Amino acid sequence: MVISVDIRHIFKYPLEFVVQTHFTKYPCKQEKYVERVETVEHKTDFTQGIDYRKRIAVCTNVIPNILRSISVLNEQNMLLKEEAWLDFRKPEFRLRSCNITWSKYAHMWEESTFKPCQENPKWTVLEQHGVIDVKAFGPFGRVLEMFAEGFLHSGVKRGLRIMDQLLEERSGDTPS
Repeated sequence: MVISVDIRHIFKYPLEFVVQTHFTKYPCKQEKYVERVETVEHKTDFTQGIDYRKRIAVCTNVIPNILRSISVLNEQNMLLKEEAWLDFRKPEFRLRSCNITWSKYAHMWEESTFKPCQENPKWTVLEQHGVIDVKAFGPFGRVLEMFAEGFLHSGVKRGLRIMDQLLEERSGDTPS
C-alpha cells in the first residue's frame, strides 16, 4: 500500500528569506528528532542561475521498540538525503528528499516547490507531495505503514509550525 500526503501552505515572507530559514532551521529546540544536518555538496552554476545543495539529515529512529524486534529496524538513527535547487531566474526553490536508511525495504520521499505567491509576490507558496511505500515485512509492513502515516502527517504539521515560528522570530516582526 502506498501512503501519500499533499499540502499547500503560504508563508507570509519573501522566497529568499524562506530559503535562508529552511537551510538553517535544524537542529532546533522545536524538533527533537533531527539531530544534525550536514551539507555534503554545494555548487552554484552562475551561467544557469542555479544554486544546488545536497544534505544528509541524521534523525532519531522513531520506530517503536516493539517493531524494532525486526533486526533491520533496530537502527539508532535514520539518514535522509535532501537535494535542493534554488533557481534565481524563475525564482523558484525545489527540494527532493528520500530515506537512505531502510531504502531496500521502504521508500519514503517528498518533493517540494517554493515560489512567490501570485496573490502577493512578497509571500511564498509551498506545494509538497510526500509518499511512503513499505515493500517488505509481510503483514508487519502494513503495521509499519500505519505508524509511518501518522508520523508523516504529524511531521508535516510540526515542520510547517517550526518554519512559521522561525520566520516570525528571525524577521523581528509579524508577517507582511
